[in-house]
Amino acid sequence: MTAPRLIVGLGNPGGDYEATRHNLGFWFIDRLAAGLKVTLAPQGKFFGHAGRRDELWLLKPTTFMNRSGQSVAALARFYKIAPEEVLVVHDELDLPPGGIRIKQGGGNGGHNGLKDIQAQLGSPNFWRLRLGIGHPGNRNEVINFVLKPPRREELDEIDRALDRCLIAWPKLAVGDYATAQQALHTKAV
Repeated sequence: MTAPRLIVGLGNPGGDYEATRHNLGFWFIDRLAAGLKVTLAPQGKFFGHAGRRDELWLLKPTTFMNRSGQSVAALARFYKIAPEEVLVVHDELDLPPGGIRIKQGGGNGGHNGLKDIQAQLGSPNFWRLRLGIGHPGNRNEVINFVLKPPRREELDEIDRALDRCLIAWPKLAVGDYATAQQALHTKAV
């Protein structure tokens, strides 16, 4: 079991994007940082807001989604963090609101943040915590959809999913992804 050393939440910086579906990764990092009592502060050399507790880094890139890899790679290279020690938390169109999946490696599913991280790290072997936002039903509507806030009923499901992720955090923190997967992939935790 390889414990994560870097947890990255994906999103877009700025107040215009704060409440949008595309910022679920930021939402998770904010909740995790509060729970761990980690302060996130601007870190210019890492192109984001970062904070540390022991050997664990939390990161919210401020590069905008399609350049997330610049931030992730800068911190990972500086602290010699391998892709297998990185957990990226992001919104997922292919899961319903409240759906959660965790996996290592694989494709990027057209997610520009994941695509850039793969390119910058030179590997797809990082872990992904995929938080469902649902799909608008028409792929021409995807950009508009992810850059809007979730509807009230979706937000309730997303909040419950984030709570489940925090409950599973102790398993994720030690690299026990199999047990965390079982807990996260089952609605009742």
